[in-house]
Amino acid sequence: MLDIEEILRKVKHLEIKSKKAVMEKLSGAYHSSFKGRGIELLDVRQYQPGDDYRSIDWNVTARTGELHTKQYFEEREQTIVFAVDVSGSMNFGTKKQLKRETIAEAVALLAFSASMNNDRVGLVLFSNEVELYLPPKKKFEYILRMVRELLYFEPKNITTDYEKSLGQISRLFPRKISLFICSDFLNLHSTKGLKILSKKHDLTIITVEDEAEMKLPESGWIKYFDSESNVWAFVNTSSRDVQKRFLVARKTETKNFDKNLKSMDIKRIALKTDSEVLPSLERYFSERSSRSK
Repeated sequence: MLDIEEILRKVKHLEIKSKKAVMEKLSGAYHSSFKGRGIELLDVRQYQPGDDYRSIDWNVTARTGELHTKQYFEEREQTIVFAVDVSGSMNFGTKKQLKRETIAEAVALLAFSASMNNDRVGLVLFSNEVELYLPPKKKFEYILRMVRELLYFEPKNITTDYEKSLGQISRLFPRKISLFICSDFLNLHSTKGLKILSKKHDLTIITVEDEAEMKLPESGWIKYFDSESNVWAFVNTSSRDVQKRFLVARKTETKNFDKNLKSMDIKRIALKTDSEVLPSLERYFSERSSRSK
């Protein structure tokens, strides 16, 4: 168990690293990606290439014979919530850092970006149920508490029940928010919960994986449990054929997951424990901005 000084040191390190990246790379990208939709009409002007066609004022266009578009006051304030898996599998990592630490860094970067744009930020930690809920707030110190919980919260349960947890999360937020679900999704048997949330909120998935999870350890014959056939069996993990089949199965699983997300119009940020987090977030913001134009 780390002492309080070590906890504060790690939180401070992540704060400094995140704020520097936000100032230099992410703040503007975040703002353009999470633009609010204006609720008050500011003016009407002649349409220009690149304007959002959805804002065309057809009454003025019909009257003048030229395309005109509406200009709005931007409703800037957003509510951003991060729902993070804290089950046992998130404490795994064989490379640069644990999966839990990788997610913590990504959430810190996004949360500080939100804070700099005056948005409210909240946190939900879940395992086989919601274990902690920090309601959305704007205070800077609040984000530091979020980071601390992400790194050091000790869950009561080590297993994951996505359907139960996602159902509880859905009931926590009756109104539309920008929601990030963060997990390794290793035991996701159904995407029903994600589908329900995607219809209600602006939903983004953040996945994290470790290189070791993409291949079997070469440990010779081992005993394993096949959940599909509900039986125990032995497998030779040193066999090239077995290694290849396992890799193909993992890639197929990821491909099908992405296919399901795409059908539900859910965005995904893919992180790895041996790679930098920032480039993945930059790609996400770039793609999100392109889609909104």
